[in-house]
Amino acid sequence: FWRDTRIAWYSSLGIKSEKLRPREQGEKELAHYSKACTDIEYMFPFSDEPQELEGVAHRGSFDLNQHGKFSKNDENAFAVVDDETKEKFVPHVIEPSAGVDRFTLAVICEAYSYDESRASPEFLKFHPRLAPVKAAVFPLVAKDGLPEIGEPIYNELRRHFPCQYDAKQSIGKRYARMDEAGTPFCFTIDGQTKEDGTVTVRTRDDASQERIDKSRCLQYLRDKLGL
Repeated sequence: FWRDTRIAWYSSLGIKSEKLRPREQGEKELAHYSKACTDIEYMFPFSDEPQELEGVAHRGSFDLNQHGKFSKNDENAFAVVDDETKEKFVPHVIEPSAGVDRFTLAVICEAYSYDESRASPEFLKFHPRLAPVKAAVFPLVAKDGLPEIGEPIYNELRRHFPCQYDAKQSIGKRYARMDEAGTPFCFTIDGQTKEDGTVTVRTRDDASQERIDKSRCLQYLRDKLGL
């Protein structure tokens, strides 16, 4: 159960390719107290062998037996068999133990993408919940009243999420910068915004665009982040 739960957790955050590999430890690898252990490994591009991200160890009753031995305390628990019978047992421990540094490195490796059709062919497909910058707000040009529309949107978003505001250079270059940083969504204010109050939302992964009302930017982002 815990092995599958932990693998599902990695997959839910974007590490879901064949590079993520669970491996059961052999009998000779197990620690002396361990009944079983699954190493959740990742095949990093710079390594010849998969490297461990996490160990899910079945430690049996070793921990509480040792605690009881040296503390002189009874570590038994009770299971109710029926209305009149209780059975003593020492609880077992399942220990998922992960390292945040290797997880972060795996996230970066998994997110690295290349598409030569883009202005900036190298970009990062971070899961939106892990992206360091969640969104960017771009007035198409730094005049014609567009910054005055964009700044309140940016100020609202940044109270809740890490965001950036940029009104310089071409819109293509700004999109490219955000792709390189792994920013999943960009909100662009243009001439049509002044006419009907809608903004363009551009999605990092496939560069698709849609228009939403400017009042929905925060809720749109919350929905996409699953919050």
